[in-house]
Amino acid sequence: MIWLALVLLAPLGAALAVFALRRAPAAIALAGAGLGLIGALGLFAGAPGGAAVTAALPFLPDLPIRLLAGPLTATLALVVATVAAMVLVYAAGYMAHDPERVRFFGTMLMFIAAMELLVLSGDWITLLAAWEMIGFASYLLIGFWHTRDGVPGAATRAFLYTRSADLGLYIAAFLLIGVAGTSEISATLATTGTPALIAGLLLLGAATGKSAQVPMQDWLMRAMAGPTPVSALLHSATLVAAGAILLIRTAPMLPGGALLAIGLVGGITTVAAGLMALAASDLKRLLAASTASQYGLMLVALGAGVPVAALLHLIAHAAIKSALFLGAGVFQHDRDSTDLDALAGAGRARPGIFAGFALAALALAGLPPMAAFFSKDAILAAALDSPAAVWLLPLALLGSGLTGAYMARALKVLWSGAADRPTDAVPLMATGMGGLVVLAATLGFGFKPLEAMLGAPLPEPAWIIPAMGLAVGLGGLALGWVLAPTRLLGPLFGPASGGFEIAGGMQALVARPALALAAACERIDQFLIGTVVLGGVAGGARALAAMVEAVETRLLEAVRAIGRINLSLGRFSRRTDRDTIDGAIFGLVDRTIALGARARRLQSGFIHREMALTFAGIALVIGLLLAAPIYF
Repeated sequence: MIWLALVLLAPLGAALAVFALRRAPAAIALAGAGLGLIGALGLFAGAPGGAAVTAALPFLPDLPIRLLAGPLTATLALVVATVAAMVLVYAAGYMAHDPERVRFFGTMLMFIAAMELLVLSGDWITLLAAWEMIGFASYLLIGFWHTRDGVPGAATRAFLYTRSADLGLYIAAFLLIGVAGTSEISATLATTGTPALIAGLLLLGAATGKSAQVPMQDWLMRAMAGPTPVSALLHSATLVAAGAILLIRTAPMLPGGALLAIGLVGGITTVAAGLMALAASDLKRLLAASTASQYGLMLVALGAGVPVAALLHLIAHAAIKSALFLGAGVFQHDRDSTDLDALAGAGRARPGIFAGFALAALALAGLPPMAAFFSKDAILAAALDSPAAVWLLPLALLGSGLTGAYMARALKVLWSGAADRPTDAVPLMATGMGGLVVLAATLGFGFKPLEAMLGAPLPEPAWIIPAMGLAVGLGGLALGWVLAPTRLLGPLFGPASGGFEIAGGMQALVARPALALAAACERIDQFLIGTVVLGGVAGGARALAAMVEAVETRLLEAVRAIGRINLSLGRFSRRTDRDTIDGAIFGLVDRTIALGARARRLQSGFIHREMALTFAGIALVIGLLLAAPIYF
């Protein structure tokens, strides 16, 4: 299918062109992203029919590589392509003067291609390969400015957090493959019982790492070291979205126990990360904590058994959060800082950018008629109808209220204070951000047709749902505008500003377990080498070596005996050759020479003698011929 090939190969081909040509990287990147977006639109238009594309590698015929272009995967591919295109338009202006822009655009395009492969994968092997690629590309992008203080550490922290959680995905994938007997994702979703429960919990573990859910909620705030376009793409439609996408795609398999765990983790995260955002002193960190909080809401919807509501919020959040990050990047461009104190009044200096930022902020708070208003209502309705409503609904409402509070705080800081003159015009940056703001404001009107295409229309929520959602959203906005975070959070401000590190944070959750695992592996390694290898295998090797040595000795003796025989034959042959053959030849030569000497006497060289002998011979012959009749 041409659209499927275009979605995957356009960004990948553009990445290769950027690295090969090393000229006009922004133009090549925009061309690749544009072609990828065209392919995604074509794929989405044909998605209701669905198509599964299977290709086998020539050297691995028994390992098919499947790509799935169905309604869900085509929708996700379109989300990734759209956000990526808008972010790259912004990046063309943001990175215009960076000396390393070739590396930036090439890596961004590889990142986009890997994410498209992830959402379109039809089997676990392809998904795992794409999962690895987005993890590696995100490490490169977060650490893009690796010569700056703290940047390598931030990239490493993000990499280790997500990698430690990836173990759950690997175990779950191979468990499902083993149970189903195939790597095809759709076939493994028929798994039930205990294997499904174990796999669901393992997939949740993987999602907590990628989507920064409790207990791994704090790494995302510390991964803000990369360029702003990287943050916008990571938080909206790629790396951080991967965890939620994984659970959305496997939702049909998840049993009740796994759903409850997913819902509770999401509910706790949406509140904890919301408090972290409210206590943040840096605008990009505030938005990062907000990302974890919003993905927590998606997990609430999944835990309530309504994955479509999670998908709708993922789509709305992708446009909203990328617009917010791009706006923050413009303010950072002006003030050379993302510290909230340093950004006071930055919005006044750029009223157009601030207006777009404010619209996106209000959309995230769930105000109508913008996209998140519809998706949050769907989540609240799902939580209300869930068997675990007593837990999920209060957590979802509190998380929604906190959204309004921390976005109001950001708006207040940006608008308060003196307005400086902007450093320069940012037309490309404003264009990319503006496109996403328009999507944030209008996407909600397309949710009903999308639900129908997905075959999972949501019922109209009772009037109490939008009323509650609007009330908590407006209430959060009011409290965030009026009250300072220290007063609003009270004793929770300190732990929230520290990211609610659980049991020592990274040291407890990643470093110490990793070191313990390494130590255990070392002990196993030493046991295998000391006992099995040296004790068993080495003993067998010594016996085999002795046997080989004995055989080698016998062979050497045989070779030496054959050599002696050959030497004797050589000496005999030499004597025979010298005494017999050479003697006969030399004797014949001597006799021939003697005969020649005698014959030489007859050949005197005097012509008169030669002629006389010739005539005498002729006369003799004639005489014999004439006398012949007498005798015969």
